[in-house]
Amino acid sequence: MSPVLPGDTPVVHDLMGIGFGPSNVAMAIALSEHNARAGGQEPVTAHFFEQQPSFGWHRGMLIDDATMQVSFLKDLVTLRNPASEFSFLCYLQSRGRLIDFINHKNLFPLRVEFHDYFEWAAAKVGDMVSYGHEVVAVTPFVHEGTVEYLDVTVRSAEGLSVHRARNLVVGTGLRPVMPPGVERGERVWHNSDLLRKVDALQTASPSPARFVVVGAGQSAAENVAYLHRRFPRAEVCAVFSRYGYSPADDSSFANRIFDPGAVDDYFTAPDSVKDRLMAYHGNTNYSVVDIDLIDDLYRQMYQEKVLGTERLRFLNVSRVTGVEETPGGVRAAVTSLVTGEETQLDADVVVFATGYRPADPLGLLGEVADLCLRDDEGRVRVERDYRVSTDPALRCGIYLQGGTEHTHGITTSLLSNTAIRVGEILESLLERGVKSASGAARSSTDGTGTKG
Repeated sequence: MSPVLPGDTPVVHDLMGIGFGPSNVAMAIALSEHNARAGGQEPVTAHFFEQQPSFGWHRGMLIDDATMQVSFLKDLVTLRNPASEFSFLCYLQSRGRLIDFINHKNLFPLRVEFHDYFEWAAAKVGDMVSYGHEVVAVTPFVHEGTVEYLDVTVRSAEGLSVHRARNLVVGTGLRPVMPPGVERGERVWHNSDLLRKVDALQTASPSPARFVVVGAGQSAAENVAYLHRRFPRAEVCAVFSRYGYSPADDSSFANRIFDPGAVDDYFTAPDSVKDRLMAYHGNTNYSVVDIDLIDDLYRQMYQEKVLGTERLRFLNVSRVTGVEETPGGVRAAVTSLVTGEETQLDADVVVFATGYRPADPLGLLGEVADLCLRDDEGRVRVERDYRVSTDPALRCGIYLQGGTEHTHGITTSLLSNTAIRVGEILESLLERGVKSASGAARSSTDGTGTKG
């Protein structure tokens, strides 16, 4: 338990955020806009901590020609506040590209452009975040048998500091997934490593002769196309257990699964209906590829067959069953799921585009996690407003931005519903009385709430 230290009490923030990816940037924007409208009312005080030295969102996947799979209108603010100065359109105006973008007649910007938009938006609320600060622990502050505050211990270059909050919003993002028994290494990559590591191969001698890319989703297909283009003398082998890439269902009716109203439907549905909805509409997001990219890869493969210059190979209905790094590269064992025949492929790099999973949303909470309720399957119970269901002894709110697919559906880790979600979290804070648990918040001179 966190003791009260006379003369050394941390400043109390109404809301403290763990992580500062797009979801918590959107949260900071919603708070900033609310406080600007509040007039003479006391503002909601908030601060966020991000362990990265600066804003970054899947930097290893910002391939130069990769586009978003979501409309630019589903940015950080527009669905919540179409008049916001933090919109993608305002970003374009600030960059001098608004007219050019309109003439482009495209709903889906380059991914690298949307990342620049995120950086632009994050900078506009930069006074609400401390980069290079890693949250290492959360401990309860108990008064008269109830937890009135949460003390957040943060590690930075200056050492450890303690920060106190009435509420937490956890937005720690996704973690790369590797197959069981496979470890990332010098020649064994997850696709999130791609752009960070690939430059070193450009000047390697001898130049790369073969890449193996494992996976059947959008990232896998993008990696195959990128490596094939960037290394024109190398063979690129795509390995997946299907006959071919499956197209994403982005039809208008199917896309309604991403609507804000669909969250209400999913949340109130019986578990059996939840399971069916995910089975019906998983092909809008999981292990699927944009049809244009599928067509481009097939066209390239067929052209090479015609010309007798095959560099693009598809090892379908197969699985990588072993990976071993060698002195000059890596050896992958590829096994046919039909015949069981095993093929050894010597490659310069094996890239696993095998997806992500949410970080444990309660992993940093220590004994506070014991006060968070779980369902019959051991999953954290989450209310409609994204607040964790807790024991009555915990008066603080813990809100999740991610890790709620079992309660809120497919959009939990996607951008589609981010703007609406942060608005709902803010509304929940205000309706519950964001300052009511322990009195009015004190102001901080530096905006960080650092103890001292």
